[in-house]
Amino acid sequence: MQNNKTRRIVEIAMLTALATALMYFEFPIFFIPQFYKIDLSDIPAIIGGFAIDPIAGVIIELLKVILHGLTKGTESAWVGEIANFAIGAMYIIPAGYIYKHYKTKKSAIIGMSIGTASMTVIGAVINAVVLLPLYAKLFLGSMDNIIKVSSAVNPHINSVWTLVLLGVVPFNIIKGVIISIITYFLYKRVRKVIK
Repeated sequence: MQNNKTRRIVEIAMLTALATALMYFEFPIFFIPQFYKIDLSDIPAIIGGFAIDPIAGVIIELLKVILHGLTKGTESAWVGEIANFAIGAMYIIPAGYIYKHYKTKKSAIIGMSIGTASMTVIGAVINAVVLLPLYAKLFLGSMDNIIKVSSAVNPHINSVWTLVLLGVVPFNIIKGVIISIITYFLYKRVRKVIK
């Protein structure tokens, strides 16, 4: 029993370290506002969600944003960290629970598809209602400034909801698809190393 607990802690620590390192490698998507950048740090978290359990995946997601936030050290970074955690958890929870109950390739694909849909829908609502207004209030003075910056990238963005529909939604779909494809091809190999 003690060995299993120790092994679980070590697995979570290894995956957290990898996830934290991956957060530093991020890239923008040319048609989405530049303050949204994709990183691949959710891959170790979803691998932990599959290999250990969904709670472990969420713990990895939480620890990586805390460690990354502490090293970045800016107040604006913490708004991004909160978003990264909330939206990442919305991907990991459904994907991890589906795979936990049906450990097949098909259930992994279904779980990651539902996870992508979940992070897209919930991410849209969280951004529109909480994160964008909070970021605007704390750092840019008003939502008009975020809309102005966003419309420079995509002239069709002229309100919070068009930003969400033309920026946040495609961003989360693209991120979910990339994470799902890479996880699909990596999971079995990485699981052998973990176990």
